[in-house]
Formats: sequence, structure tokens, C-alpha cells
Amino acid sequence: MNRASLLKRAACGMAVAFGLGLLSLAGCGGGSTEVHDTALSSGDWTWSLPQNFPAPAVPAYNPMSQAKVTLGRFLFYDKRLSGNGLQSCGSCHQQDKAFTDGLARAVGSTGETHSRNSMGLVNVAYHSSLTWVNPLLTELEQQAMVPLFGITPIEMGLTNANVPVVLERLRSDADYPARFAAAFPGESDPFSITNIVRAIASFQRTLISANSRYDQWTRGEATLTAQELRGFNLFNSEKAECFHCHTGFNFNDQVRHAGSLNVKLPFHNTGLYNIDGLGGFPADDQGLITFTATASDMGKYRAPSLRNVALTAPYTHDGSVATLEEMLDIYAAGGRHIAAGQPNAGDGRLNPYKSDLIPNMNLGTQDKADLIAFLKTLTDEDFLTNPAHADPFASVSAASAGTPTHAGGRRGAR
Repeated sequence: MNRASLLKRAACGMAVAFGLGLLSLAGCGGGSTEVHDTALSSGDWTWSLPQNFPAPAVPAYNPMSQAKVTLGRFLFYDKRLSGNGLQSCGSCHQQDKAFTDGLARAVGSTGETHSRNSMGLVNVAYHSSLTWVNPLLTELEQQAMVPLFGITPIEMGLTNANVPVVLERLRSDADYPARFAAAFPGESDPFSITNIVRAIASFQRTLISANSRYDQWTRGEATLTAQELRGFNLFNSEKAECFHCHTGFNFNDQVRHAGSLNVKLPFHNTGLYNIDGLGGFPADDQGLITFTATASDMGKYRAPSLRNVALTAPYTHDGSVATLEEMLDIYAAGGRHIAAGQPNAGDGRLNPYKSDLIPNMNLGTQDKADLIAFLKTLTDEDFLTNPAHADPFASVSAASAGTPTHAGGRRGAR
């Protein structure tokens, strides 16, 4: 099969192109989104995107600007933004790990271990919902308040009592007054939590990965090996079923952008647990049912994007799957069987709430190797090393080697 034919097979997911008028993606499997042409620039900001990437959705109350993005990058990596000054957003979202942290479960600024794995921020601007399971958090500005102020678990550890202290830390910095004034011109005192989350959200919207070897291949700029092409074919086949939940330019089924007219929020139970034989998940995290109280929503979570997936281990909402190979074995088996005597024992393959898209697949050893080879083509080295996304405090820390610093970097315990 030639390259044109292979690309046509994936066209259902990749045809979010401009100049096509109104286009329905509902028939591609997963979430349904209708799109139309949208502008790529506003004010002093212009999106630089490949043809098959639409402009991200940006709320009218927080338009993009270069000054805001720059400020947001500094704030994202600044430990002074946490209550105790020990952790930044970048502690759990590290660029070299595709903005994950390599831990099974995240650890907050006070040392508390969370119930979930840190989600990657790759192409977060395009996600319809912004956590593993909460359907109510649909804007980055809104979502940021959870890690900042959440108490179960504590992440950044902000409280009404310590917010004035945190703001004064930033206000007393030599550079921040000018940065805040540039990002929020005309405000007598731009130092506020509202402006902080708006700046961080603006920076996060720029974390766009679109230049993996796979992307280069779709543009005719690179080649894939025979094994990678076999993996691509399998990925987009009914035999492996991957493309149903990991579709389109972002390789997931929750997509929202500036032209979206009809956005759905699919969540999926992939048969990871069945601890009581009735579909039960561990009590500390049971998925969408927490928000809907609907029994069939037990164990349902959002399908993450697969971009840079080779770097985001461990996998699943609770980080309980160590490798891509193990993840594929679970899907090929139609779910996970945890033997008696082990924690959370049960046969997830028999979970009554498991998605129909997770059958027992007939995937051989070569099939799995081919799929993994293809998934590794989604690694975007430019994204992982882009200085515009990097920790601006890192060079300062390196220059003062051995000298403690209160800003930037990552927690030593990580």
C-alpha cells in the first residue's frame, strides 16, 4: 500500500483542515466534533501551526499575547507559587518527559501522594476536559485552581491565608513587576491569582507538539520503516481498535478547538479492575461515577493523547501499568487479570462496565512489536527540547551550582 493510501486510511481523524467549510468528524469513532474555518491570529499573537492543526480554543476573557505567554512560562516553573515554596507546576510536568513526571502517582508540595498519575500537557490546548475524569473542568484557567487550592489531595498548597504571602513573594521579585504590567496593561495592581492562572493557561496553550517523525511522514518529509508502517496499519484497523479512542490529529477522542461547534466528552472503562466481580474499582479512585453517581460510569476515564507516549510511563490513571508493552498486553487480553492474593485482585476482562472497544484481540508478538514501533514515531524531539517551553530558571540554577534557589527547577525528592 502506498503512502497516499495509508494516509487516506487515517484521513477521518486527520482531516481537520482549513478551507473545507463545515466538516463533521462524528463518523471517525470516539467523540463528535464539528469544525469550521477559524482565524489563526489576534492582537500581537499568531499561531504557527501545521495545516492539519486547527487554532486552539481561547476564552474571550483571556486573549493570547506574547507578554502573557512569557509571564506564564516563568510562573509555571516558579516554586514560589506554592504555599511552602517547594514546588512548581513544572515539578509534576517536566518537559523531557512530555510534561509528566515519571511517577506512578503525583506527589504534592507537602509530600502527600495523590491517587492519580500526572497527566501530560502535550497539546493540552485541544482537550475537551482537562483531568482524568472531571467533565466539569473544560478551561485551563478553571482547572488551574484545583492544583493551586485543592486540599484533597494538597498539591501546590495555596490557601486564603497564604495567598497574600505568595503574591508578595512575586511582587518583590526584580523582574515580575514589569512582566505582570506588560501582560496585563492598565491594571493598577496586576498581581492577583486571576492573572496568574490566566498567564499560566496562556503558556500551556503554546505546548503544541506537531513535529514527530510521524508528522514529518504525513507531510512527505520523512519515511517510516516497514515495521512502523505495519504498526500504523494495525493502529487504524478493527483488529487492534486503537483508532476509536485515539483518533485525529491529537490521537485522542476528546478534542476541542476554536472552530468546534459540538463537543462531546467520552470516557472509557478499559477493564483495569474488577475487584468485587461486579465491576468495582479501588475505593480511592472510581472514575466518572464520582461525578455522575451512575453505576455504569464506574471505572471510566478520559483517553489521553498518545503524542510522545513513549516518554509518559507509567500509564493509566493510577500509574499502575509500567510499560507500553504491558499496556498492549492488557488491551490485547481484553482487560487486566490480577491474580488472587495480589492487591486489587479481580478479572478486569469480565468487568460488566468495560467498553465494547476493549475485546479480546488476536494480537501476536509481532503485532505488538509493530504497534509499539509506530507509537514511538509519535515522539517529537523538537517539542521536548524547545527552549520556549523550558524552565527559565534552569540556567540560573546551573550558574549557582550547589547554591539553593527558591525559584524554578524541580523538587529534589523527585
